[in-house]
Amino acid sequence: MADQFSMLDEGGASSGNAQYDDFDQNLSGQQPAAAAAAIMVSDLPRFDLEQYIANYAGRMKTTRLMFIGNHCPPLATEALKTAIGIIKNDKDVRLYRQAVQTLQVYAPNDADAKLDEDWIERTTREVKQKTDRLEAELKSYKNNMIKESIRIGHKDLGDHFYTTGDLPSAYRAYSRMRDYCTSNKQMLDMTLSCILICIDQAQYNSVQTNVAKIRNHIRSDDDLKVHEPKINIASGIALLAAGNYLEAARKFIDTNPSVGTDYNAVATMNDIAVYGGLTALASMDRNMLKTEVLESSTFRTFLELEPHIRRAVAAFHSARYGECLSILEAYRNDYYLDPFLQKHIDRIYEAVRTKSIVQYFIPYSCVTLDAMSTAFGVPAEEMEKELVRLIEGGKLNARIDTQNRLVTSKETQLRVEVHRGTLAMAEEYERAARLRMLQINVARSGLEIRAPKQGLGGGAGMGGMGGMGLGGRELRSMMFGNGV
Repeated sequence: MADQFSMLDEGGASSGNAQYDDFDQNLSGQQPAAAAAAIMVSDLPRFDLEQYIANYAGRMKTTRLMFIGNHCPPLATEALKTAIGIIKNDKDVRLYRQAVQTLQVYAPNDADAKLDEDWIERTTREVKQKTDRLEAELKSYKNNMIKESIRIGHKDLGDHFYTTGDLPSAYRAYSRMRDYCTSNKQMLDMTLSCILICIDQAQYNSVQTNVAKIRNHIRSDDDLKVHEPKINIASGIALLAAGNYLEAARKFIDTNPSVGTDYNAVATMNDIAVYGGLTALASMDRNMLKTEVLESSTFRTFLELEPHIRRAVAAFHSARYGECLSILEAYRNDYYLDPFLQKHIDRIYEAVRTKSIVQYFIPYSCVTLDAMSTAFGVPAEEMEKELVRLIEGGKLNARIDTQNRLVTSKETQLRVEVHRGTLAMAEEYERAARLRMLQINVARSGLEIRAPKQGLGGGAGMGGMGGMGLGGRELRSMMFGNGV
């Protein structure tokens, strides 16, 4: 997905196909510029590419194939050749050029690595003819002033633009359906189409905006049952992109398994299990992991599809931190090839590792470096460097004895803390007592100004206060505030 996004057209769609800009750079025999700066996976992932891609629908297939082709050289040829076949069926000329140009880097002698100029010319002509026909039909519908026909005309035009890769035009066409929707269902379907394009273009602020619109248009329990899982997934992906892992985890965890394959154009049930499990590990403590993840009746169905995520969460909850980290590390390359996860994986793994080290050290006042390095499966020197980083960052309250190779917790002066808390409590009690005594003395001396029984209207008020109608409580608040 794109790192930089262009300006929005009509509140949502960008002015270009942002998610594929990485592939435009591959015009020579070198690695693509964006890919060279990005993470490259040199080892084969654990999944089978054909089976993996078969789970997705719509443009998400080509999005993931292009992403894998740009970031995994061992799978690049297979992924790009598969993508080219799908793209030709969809008649997306621009994306076809990008796929072929990228394939020329990895397999320059392959038959698919040469541009099919005849297909490009023929497809461009066919796309233009269909666009002209649909626009003419829409114009005639507008002349007849039939709202349902106009809505269908905009939808057909949007579907055509979406399939052929003109996402900004597709977003505009779908957005223009709004004025011609005559039912709640039509409004919900239109907004879901807009969300799909925003996700495809990585316009996550617009995703959240459209999610809010859907929530406002849900009127029945049936609508809620059908659409809530989809908007939870979309909102979770947007929150993940923003780095809000806790809220993203809760969105994925709250997703109802009834969504099944209905939203495979965005994410599969396996993806939801991975996204929810990883974000939960990065943002929740052990008690929260137990109550919100492991004991969740809805999320358990997703975890069964990705048992290694369930094992990792269970291991962290059971304080088997080394086992949890080793499970996650085994799947790091797979997650690097996910367009929604790649830029967050290192941060998520670092957060989980930091939490593991801090949680491991809590029961101890002193532990050897060798014991910690054994528990986390890393050399003692690397463990020491990591502990130094955490201590300097203020995340671990400990000291390292390099001579005896010990990690000791800093002694906290509990007596001083108790005394400080006691003094603060006594001062607060004294302040409250003085305020009460002042209130009693004011009332006893007849200085309290009481509120009038009837409205003062526009005339003069009591005590020279005019029409303010201030009572004793309001006056005391103005005079004394929260202090004596």
